[in-house]
Amino acid sequence: MSTTVSTTLLQEENEQLKRAVEELSILNDLARAIGASLSSQEIIQTIVRRSIRALNAEQGVVTLFEEQGQDSMRTLVRTMVSSTGQEMHHFSQALLGWMQIHKKPLVINDPRNDDRFSAVDWDASVHSLLSVPMMMKSELRGVITIYNKKEKKKFSDDDQRLLAIIAGQSAQVVENARLNEKEQALMRMQEEVRLASKIQAQLLPDKSPDISGYRLLGRTIPAQVVGGDYFDFIPIDEHRLAICLGDVSGKGLPASLLMANLQATLRSQTLNVESPKICLERSNRLLFQSTSPEKFATLFYGILNSESHTLSFSNAGQDPPCLLSNGKNVRRLATGGIPLGMLPEFRYEEESTVLAPGDTLVMYSDGVTEAMNGEGVQFGEERLASLLLRCRTESPETIIGQIVDAVKHHAGPIPQSDDITIVVLNRR
Repeated sequence: MSTTVSTTLLQEENEQLKRAVEELSILNDLARAIGASLSSQEIIQTIVRRSIRALNAEQGVVTLFEEQGQDSMRTLVRTMVSSTGQEMHHFSQALLGWMQIHKKPLVINDPRNDDRFSAVDWDASVHSLLSVPMMMKSELRGVITIYNKKEKKKFSDDDQRLLAIIAGQSAQVVENARLNEKEQALMRMQEEVRLASKIQAQLLPDKSPDISGYRLLGRTIPAQVVGGDYFDFIPIDEHRLAICLGDVSGKGLPASLLMANLQATLRSQTLNVESPKICLERSNRLLFQSTSPEKFATLFYGILNSESHTLSFSNAGQDPPCLLSNGKNVRRLATGGIPLGMLPEFRYEEESTVLAPGDTLVMYSDGVTEAMNGEGVQFGEERLASLLLRCRTESPETIIGQIVDAVKHHAGPIPQSDDITIVVLNRR
C-alpha cells in the first residue's frame, strides 16, 4: 500500500472519529439541556435550536400529534425556530402522510423535482429538507423537520443519521414532559372543581329554618362533584317563607354556575315581590337576558304562610311535587308554566292551597324518577307515589332516606347519572 493511500485512509478515519466526537458532544449537550427542564415547550425549542445548529440549517419545526382514529391524526404542538429572518415554513400534510405510512427518515434535496411530492406547492425559499419521525413504542408521536442546509448544500446521510438519533433521544423526554404537564393540569382542574363544590355547598341551606307547627328538610346528591340541582329556603317575614326546588340544564361546572345565577336571581326577586307568579315572570326575564339560548331551568316556587297555613305556588316546568294528605291521596302541584329562560316573556299562573295537619309536601328533581336500572327501566312516578303513600306519616328525614334508598336499590350497580334533590315539608 502506497504512502499516499495510507495517508488518505488515515485522514478519513480521523474525519470519522472527529465527526463521532462532535456528534457525541452534541448529543451530550442536548441531553443535559432537555433534561434540566420540565416544560415540553422549552424542551422542543431546545431540540429544534440544537438540531439547526448541529446540521447547519436555516430553520426547523417539531410537530407533535396523537391518533384520533384510523388514519387520523390531531396536531398537539407545532413549534418552529429559525436562524434567519425568513418566513417560517409549514410542515406539509403530504409530508405528514408520507411519514405516517413509512415511519422513517426522509431527505429531500431537490423538492421541485422529487416525484414523491410532485403535487406539493413548495415555498420558493425551500431548497432542501430533512424530516425524521419521533417514535414511541413503535407509534409515530411526532416529526422533526429541518429546512435548508446553509450555503445551498445538501443534507447528507450523516445528517440524516444524527437527526434520527436526536429524535430517538428526545421522543421519550418530550412525552414525559407532556404527561407531567397533563397531570399538573388535571390536578389544578380537580382542585378548582373541589373549590367549586365547596362554594356550591355553601350556597345551599346549611340547616332548615325553624317554622312553628312545621318540619322542613332538604337534601341534594350531585351525580358529579358539582351539580345543577338547587333548593332554597328564603325568609320573607315572620310568618312567610319561600321554598323552591329547581334543576338547571346540563351537568357539572356549567350547570353549577347557572344554578348560582338562578339562586341569586330568585333571592333578589323574593325580597321585592310577594306573588310566586310575578317572581317567576321577573326571574324568567332576567335569566333569558343573562344566559345562552340553550340554557334553561325548571323550578317549583312556593311561599308558605305558617300563620294561615297556606301555600301559594307556581311551577315552571319542574316535576310536580306530591302533596300527601290524611285522605291517602296524592295531589300533584303542576300549576305554573314553562321552564325559566326559554322565552323572554311568559305569564305564569299560580295557585294557593291550605295545608291541613298531617299534610306532607314532597318536592323532587327528575334524578329521582328518571333513575334507571340495568334494563333501562326508570324508577318512575308511580313507584315514587306508592312509596310516599306508605311513608307519608314519617318525618321528613325518614321520607328522604327511604326515597334515596329505594332509588339506589332500583338502579343497582348502574352509576347515578343525574343529580338527586328532595325537599320535604310536613305540617305537624
